Amino acid sequence: MNTATRIAFVSEHASPVALLGGTDAGGQNVYVDEVCRHLAARGYLVDVFTRRDSPDVPEVIEWAPGVRVVNVTAGPLAYRTKDALWPYMSTFRDACLRFMEHHELQYDLLHSNFWMSGWVATELGRNLNIPVTHIFHALGMTKRRHQGGADTSPPSRIAVEMQVARDADRLIAPCPSEQRELVSDYRAQPAKISLIPLAVNTKIFQPVPRVVARQQLGLSDEDFVIVYVGRVLPRKDIRNIVRALALLLRRGAASPLCSDIRLLVVGGECSQPDPLVTPEIGELQRLAAGLGVAEQVQCFGNRQQDSLRYFYSAGDVVVTTPWYEPFGLTPLEGMACGRPVIGSAVGGIAYTIVDDETGFLVPARTPEALTERLYQLLQHPELGTRMGRAARQRVLREFTWPLVAARTSELYEELLAEQALHSALFNVYRSPVVDAPSAGGGE
Repeated sequence: MNTATRIAFVSEHASPVALLGGTDAGGQNVYVDEVCRHLAARGYLVDVFTRRDSPDVPEVIEWAPGVRVVNVTAGPLAYRTKDALWPYMSTFRDACLRFMEHHELQYDLLHSNFWMSGWVATELGRNLNIPVTHIFHALGMTKRRHQGGADTSPPSRIAVEMQVARDADRLIAPCPSEQRELVSDYRAQPAKISLIPLAVNTKIFQPVPRVVARQQLGLSDEDFVIVYVGRVLPRKDIRNIVRALALLLRRGAASPLCSDIRLLVVGGECSQPDPLVTPEIGELQRLAAGLGVAEQVQCFGNRQQDSLRYFYSAGDVVVTTPWYEPFGLTPLEGMACGRPVIGSAVGGIAYTIVDDETGFLVPARTPEALTERLYQLLQHPELGTRMGRAARQRVLREFTWPLVAARTSELYEELLAEQALHSALFNVYRSPVVDAPSAGGGE
């Protein structure tokens, strides 16, 4: 690989600089941050183009060795939800191009994230005559199928996604279900789709001895602890976990192996579990009170990545049962911390969890099925220990960021080789043709 290969990442709403856990700040931010850092470690130069959402943010941030974040002005210098950004994308495209021209930057390839950046990148790709690799992170058709009227995406989203799926030179699918949806729903060419799963930072997310983790959080070592970590939104269906907790307690699951059963909910729009700031926390508290399990449910608010391993490691089991999830990084985080994970069999969760080996898969919106699996782990703690070890090993084999960067690099080099060959052939065919001498010969 040419060590001067320069990549322009386009990620209109998800900057690697943003704090995680709030509105529109989650897995895509992690992906952009980790992939860029690890690509730079492989010798690439990476600029991340994202929308400037504050007058206090500098235009360029030297983010990591070989990685810069370019904050482009497009629309108000204020936070806007991602679903409100589509009207500014033409301005965003033009501002990216002006920055490139002003600084005389020549990129070899564009890598776009989410549907709006996909549109920007394909527009830039045509202008600059460079290839585009795109990852959607979530698909509009799938979201509309699952969320219906709750989907706040702009009406033009699906049509734009169809265009991006057609015009991008390569598409990255993080799991087999999205790979299938790209072909069946978006008529994408199978040959240009690469399956490259997302990953987890195994240095940040690693097992902590349970007694140490519980001491850190002030938890009893005798309790059976269920942990949820992630966004606190209706589609994450934490209510399903609360209902399963109530069923578990009513079943008389008090075991001689534990003194109580607890659910830790880690997430929200701020560091305190404030129902005014995060309305779903209020819904969970009301539901828990109505089911008589309020004392067993503890909400912690949002936490940054470097402290999450203590929450995962304090648990006997990690649970995440959304009814819609494009991929889901938190199951991998729990697995990396050596804990069994129970997840709903949707999206990427059905791919990352190996049922009966690293945890359990259960139907979404079915608290009874979740209760059965929780009861199984409650009664057989050695099963959870064995699954947790298998979970950690699966992550180390299949879901690390260096592996994602290596696979992405292979995709880039294949695409750039095709581009070089195409350019060479184009130059051959456009060369002037020299007529052969006539049969009669010359003088």
